[in-house]
Amino acid sequence: MGYTAIEFCQRDNVALVTLSRPEAGNAINAQMALEMQDVCQRISQDSQIKAAIITGAGSAAFCSGEDMAEFADSILSGSPSPASVEEIGLRYSVSRMVAGIECPVVAALNGNAFGPGLAVALACDLRIASARALLGVPDLKRGYFLPSGITQWLPRIVGRGKALELILTAHSIDAAEAYRIGLVHRVVPDDQVLSEAEKVATEIAAKGPLAVRYAKEAVRKGMDMTLEQGLRLECDLYMILHTTHDRTEGIKAFREKREPSFRGD
Repeated sequence: MGYTAIEFCQRDNVALVTLSRPEAGNAINAQMALEMQDVCQRISQDSQIKAAIITGAGSAAFCSGEDMAEFADSILSGSPSPASVEEIGLRYSVSRMVAGIECPVVAALNGNAFGPGLAVALACDLRIASARALLGVPDLKRGYFLPSGITQWLPRIVGRGKALELILTAHSIDAAEAYRIGLVHRVVPDDQVLSEAEKVATEIAAKGPLAVRYAKEAVRKGMDMTLEQGLRLECDLYMILHTTHDRTEGIKAFREKREPSFRGD
């Protein structure tokens, strides 16, 4: 699939996805959603990719949210057709697509992230923000909220109270406040966002890929389980790892005081 709304490249074993509609604040439209669906599947199916980064083109926005012009056209056109309903559903499923990527995903917030754009960032595993980035959920100012995942991701990350404050007031916060409440993990100068994300992704990619993916699975799935169920999942995943080459290689490398050579099996 050729990409026009995003860019994709791979540097060693780290994938880089760039939301590339800078003239529209990298807003999500139907075409971008289709391309994100393709690239997320592509990353998950490529065993050579050990980590991924998602960022935005330009310096103004990571993702400003939904494409308001396209969104307004679909809403004001009268009764939506089955095809347009499917398109709308796809457009607001981008955060779920990102969450479905098996390897760790780092959001490099080069600029502002609002509404569905913030949901995409929250679906990533780690978030590194420019010091000048603003983050928020402005939907209620327009009399609606979008099924982008924001009402589910936000309370899981910052807690119910802070999530409700951000959603109901529709206020934006700066990167420093986002860091204080745990919404982003690091805040760096504007010109260091991508390099810091690459540093983190490369560090993760050097670890045993199976162990990394299972650790992510244990945390993500465990959040929706009872403690006892989560502990059982953790144990089950460990037992799977116990039979792998990488687990044996990691222990041998430790004993032999050398860097391990992981194969992903």
